[in-house]
Amino acid sequence: MRVSRRLLFVFAAVALSIPAARTAAGPGSNVGKPGDVSHAGQSGDAGNLRTKVVLLGTGTPNDDPERWGPAVAVVVESQVYLVDAGVGVVRRAAAARAAGVKALTATSLNRVFLTHLHSDHTLGLPDLMLSPWVLERKAPLDVFGPAGTADMASHIEAAWRDDIAMRLYGLEPQRTRNYRAVVHEIKPGRVYEDDHVKVDAIAVTHGSWPEAFAYRFQTSDRTIVLSGDTRPNDAIAAACNGCDVLMHEVYSAEKFKIRPPEWQRYHAAFHTSTIELAALAAKARPRVLVLYHQLFWGATDEDLVKEIRAAGYQGAVMSGQDLHVY
Repeated sequence: MRVSRRLLFVFAAVALSIPAARTAAGPGSNVGKPGDVSHAGQSGDAGNLRTKVVLLGTGTPNDDPERWGPAVAVVVESQVYLVDAGVGVVRRAAAARAAGVKALTATSLNRVFLTHLHSDHTLGLPDLMLSPWVLERKAPLDVFGPAGTADMASHIEAAWRDDIAMRLYGLEPQRTRNYRAVVHEIKPGRVYEDDHVKVDAIAVTHGSWPEAFAYRFQTSDRTIVLSGDTRPNDAIAAACNGCDVLMHEVYSAEKFKIRPPEWQRYHAAFHTSTIELAALAAKARPRVLVLYHQLFWGATDEDLVKEIRAAGYQGAVMSGQDLHVY
């Protein structure tokens, strides 16, 4: 099914008087199909929330045309904080803006937090550096990420040096140098803070990568934890600890059984199964668990939710799709 351009606004129950079972997707169901609008226990209009989480892309290296490269926008009023830069990130932001998230202008894309340096999470970094610059971004791009991020950014700049020179010194009326990436190679702990948000990096295990991070965003009205790519990690559960949104990668435990042995070894070391995520979410106790960066291998969104239910998790859970908003 093709994804509607109209955004979904889905929120978990926030009133303590509403039992989780009343607001959770029932067994076998998948709350939050594109085009639906659900407030799931949220009083008032969804647009009144100060902080929104926008799934710009939920894809993997698999060439699914409905799921673009992994990228998430945490939007706090007019401020935008990106997590990862998958393929098409700037145009996906434009699609979200057209669908109602007005803050997602190209010139607002001036901060990104990379979870790790796998290609599917960073192929949009040249796009993020250069396209908003051409569209008159007023400042360079701040990039937060693991060791190696500075080398990646400098090589991108070198690869596009002819384009940059032509735009700076040709007929194009472009004279700023805001294509540059100001890189902050980070360690676990507080990595960013401004008047709108506090951002903490959490060390996770993603196979043989020497560094990979999850992120926790704390704003005035919500706490959001994004796993990035990781094996099950209790530090994520501790960082959430009843958070509003836990956005976590996942693969189908059922379809994993038919994967070749060499791929089973890889995925078990690098990613989190539906069964493992059910156990982690029970510890984390999020108001809503959102699946993203899903490895389906022929399963569906509904199948992933069913697997998590079958593993015993009964909290609010939904399988995200591109351009969903939470």
